[in-house]
Amino acid sequence: MEQNNLVIEKYYTKDVDTDKSSIYCHHDLMGELLIPTHRHEKAQLLYTEGGIVYVTTETKTYFLPARHFMWIPNNIRHSIHPSSENVMMRNLYFPIDKNEHSFYNNEGIYPVNDLLLQMMLFTNRWNGNLKKGSRNFVIAKAIKAILPEICETNLPLALPSAKDKRLIKIVSYLDENLDETIFFSDLAAKFGFSERSLYRLFQKDLGMSFIQFFTIRRMLKAIELLLEKRLPVNEVAQAVGYNSIPTFSNTFYKLLGQRPSDYLNGVEILKKSQQS
Repeated sequence: MEQNNLVIEKYYTKDVDTDKSSIYCHHDLMGELLIPTHRHEKAQLLYTEGGIVYVTTETKTYFLPARHFMWIPNNIRHSIHPSSENVMMRNLYFPIDKNEHSFYNNEGIYPVNDLLLQMMLFTNRWNGNLKKGSRNFVIAKAIKAILPEICETNLPLALPSAKDKRLIKIVSYLDENLDETIFFSDLAAKFGFSERSLYRLFQKDLGMSFIQFFTIRRMLKAIELLLEKRLPVNEVAQAVGYNSIPTFSNTFYKLLGQRPSDYLNGVEILKKSQQS
């Protein structure tokens, strides 16, 4: 517990709510592979660079890749798990206003367009409390204000956590065999279920079907391989069980709204923007 407290203090999560009316800004390299479970009274915009970040709430694990941000409403308990200590976190924490747009009430992962990217990079020089009425507060407030206008698609880059012990074993098996063709009937037989009973277990425990779960898990792994391993698209497709490149590309597009090659190009544009 003492070690966890030290980690939390290092990442200033205890300072977020010290001034109830300010917008709190914090940019820094992670330096660690875990920010333990915590919550704050302010809502959080979390944008990351240089790697992948997993954000775990009480019900789901979110996958935050490059050129995307996550909106975390106030008082949501969550922990943060980066893929590397060298991941850069850019955080803006916003006080809650009356009669806010419904956008701000829901967790979500959203792509960052060029406008939002430039606004976020502009905040790089800030840290700590942005006092209400100050120039920087007004600019940060504008970032929040445009989100409902530019964030039309809440991407399904999240998977629910299995709670049933039987399903935990199945999910673990799927994670270890993402490159294999797995038929639902074979999976049910392997773990001693009828197809109907296993279908019901997926729906009851995860709120989705096997094919929905397995497809999203494969695509999340594909994003990870694209970002961290720099593998060609055809090798990534094979690594997550797709023999057909067009099928893989179409599935990827349905999840992220862009083709794998376009997604990688966007990440390269992001790097050039940071260097210029």
